[in-house]
Amino acid sequence: MEGLTGLAAVIMFLGMPTAVLGMYTFYRVRKLRTDERMAAIQRGVTVPMEPELSEAARSRRHGILLVAGAVGYMLTFTILAKYEPEAMMAAAFGAIPFTLGLGYFLDSALIRRDAKAS
Repeated sequence: MEGLTGLAAVIMFLGMPTAVLGMYTFYRVRKLRTDERMAAIQRGVTVPMEPELSEAARSRRHGILLVAGAVGYMLTFTILAKYEPEAMMAAAFGAIPFTLGLGYFLDSALIRRDAKAS
């Protein structure tokens, strides 16, 4: 159990600054895009707006990414289980993002169905 505590401490020590840096980078890129767009508008240039993805498209995208990531995760640990039998327990945790991805696919289908009904 001591090794697990140390691993968790290292992951949190390295993960927290990385998360903060990622959020700052996202904010900075978004601000630069806005500033660029505002400068172009002030010069009289017509700036096409990027089309916003529909809610169904966002759900479908998240579903695809989660299911693909879960399948890759489970496949990796299944291959590792050939050499280390306890790795199959880790592969089972791939069911969590897999079911989340299926939920996003269901959400996408329900949104499309509701849009057709309206």
